[in-house]
Amino acid sequence: MIELHLRGRVAAGRRADLVRLLAEAIPFYERPGGIRVRVLWDLANPDRFVEIIEYADQDSHDRDQLRVEPDPEMIAYLHRWRELLAGPPQVSMPRNRSCAP
Repeated sequence: MIELHLRGRVAAGRRADLVRLLAEAIPFYERPGGIRVRVLWDLANPDRFVEIIEYADQDSHDRDQLRVEPDPEMIAYLHRWRELLAGPPQVSMPRNRSCAP
């Protein structure tokens, strides 16, 4: 599995707008299959979140990257998403390592 973490802070007073947008956008993001999107909210700071995009494998990730750039619907969702943030998100791809010895 490959994970992409998008850590951000929603603009003041816009959390409900972001929640609505994600409810609309997540099914689109997941539509190709092999992709799961989750959003975790910071309990100490309700404007902070991490959006976790899980890809089943490298192939799912690579296909999705090719889809992002030319797809007008994806571009529109990303534009709306960015407009609701207080600043640019921090993007990371942590390595998943097994806990087995």
